[in-house]
Amino acid sequence: MGKFVVKETATGVKFDLKAGNGEVIATSEVYTTEAACMNGIESVKACCVGEIEDQTVEPVAQVKHPKFELYQDKAGEFRFRLKAKNGQVIATSEGYKAKTSCLNGIESVKKNAPEATVEKA
Repeated sequence: MGKFVVKETATGVKFDLKAGNGEVIATSEVYTTEAACMNGIESVKACCVGEIEDQTVEPVAQVKHPKFELYQDKAGEFRFRLKAKNGQVIATSEGYKAKTSCLNGIESVKKNAPEATVEKA
């Protein structure tokens, strides 16, 4: 089962969503307070049911929020960002060499986030 790991940074508080194998599958922005970070976790749990908007193909089929945006970064790696109902980015992925690996990362968020426990690092 997955878990959200909340940790302090030099400038605030952030979370990592980890799969059952301990791999980080999504990371948050840095929040100013722990309460805001916890709200971010609840938002990920609620929004991880979103559809995937694949921005690597033309034409891009627009998808309503909440959604996962699948895109290619400047280095050519595939990444995703989870956007909430209000369009704000609430979690991002690492870079993947293969598009299928990125899609697997999205599926892992969908599977792990709803029931994930919360731990403090």
